[in-house]
Amino acid sequence: MSNRYSATYTAFRLIIFLAIFLVSRASSVAHGQEHDAHAAINDSAHTAAAHAEAGAHKGNGKFNPTETIMEHIKDAHDWHLWGLTAIHLPVILYTDKGIELFSSGRFNHGHDAYTGNHYTYKNIHEKIKVVDASGTIDEAATAHVTDLSITKNVATMLLTVILLIWVFTTVAKGYAQRKGQAPKGLQSALEPIILFVRDEIAKPNLGNKYEKFMPYLLTVFFFIWFCNMLGLVPFFPGGANLTGNIALTMVLAVITLVLTNINGNKHYWQHIFWMPGIPIPVKLLLTPIEIIGIFTKAIALMIRLFANITAGHILVLSLTCLIFIFKSYVVAGIAVPFVAAISLIELIVGFIQAFIFTVLSALYIGIAIEDHHEEAHH
Repeated sequence: MSNRYSATYTAFRLIIFLAIFLVSRASSVAHGQEHDAHAAINDSAHTAAAHAEAGAHKGNGKFNPTETIMEHIKDAHDWHLWGLTAIHLPVILYTDKGIELFSSGRFNHGHDAYTGNHYTYKNIHEKIKVVDASGTIDEAATAHVTDLSITKNVATMLLTVILLIWVFTTVAKGYAQRKGQAPKGLQSALEPIILFVRDEIAKPNLGNKYEKFMPYLLTVFFFIWFCNMLGLVPFFPGGANLTGNIALTMVLAVITLVLTNINGNKHYWQHIFWMPGIPIPVKLLLTPIEIIGIFTKAIALMIRLFANITAGHILVLSLTCLIFIFKSYVVAGIAVPFVAAISLIELIVGFIQAFIFTVLSALYIGIAIEDHHEEAHH
């Protein structure tokens, strides 16, 4: 009976979430049509429809779908809520003359320049540039400025970390307080996923050494999954294309690369630098390939996650842009159901991409730590 209740409750929560998600996307389409061009341009990375309107009246008044899509998937110094309302994030600049710290609101959504203690700055397409009195970009001075700002992606990452700490602290307390009892609440919801990571990812790839790497595998799985889910929420605190940022996926891939190679045993390194039982001329040919393979594994991890998540966002935005390209209710009637369907698929893709990254990380680590067993026939 408890399992049946748990399944019903989970399904109910999923239906509620999907309903809120789809209604918010639909309402954002209608709301976006009411804004003027100035508001739309500055509402970057909030919802698909708001971004679709963003390029509608640029320059000669023609709708620019490419610019609209890029506005959505890139990072931003503001966390937009609706229209011109936004949470202005701190801008931190390290210059050759000292550190500058101020609110991104000083840029007035990219329309104004801000004169700091050392230079005058302007936010041009989410890049902080040094400008002169006439507003011309000073590339020489800009080269001496390093942007260390807390952008929307950074804020989302910190929020995800806080959420993970809260979730796993709650689950750990549940296990401590309910020893030998059936799990309940958040513990009950996450236990099947934790067991899934252990039994379907860690054990098959790492064997009896899986416990050593479980903390990393669980962390990277839930971090990617939570980031993907937050990216699909079209209102605050979601909307950031975090795992569609190649810098983040690169860091995750590098962590897997480091863990793989610092735990690699003698057998692993031997098969990279001097494969046993192979003629020397072939060894000289294969060794450079094996060395390159060490890094291509990490590159594959990085690009796979980045490309799949970014492609999902681009697909949703492209379908939404059709409404504004053709300016037809008929096209809207066709595009909106497709957007809703793709959005539902993205919920599954978010989980699948977390699974793929984790299982490949476990596979690479497992290859590096695998014990060498001599064939009985040899």
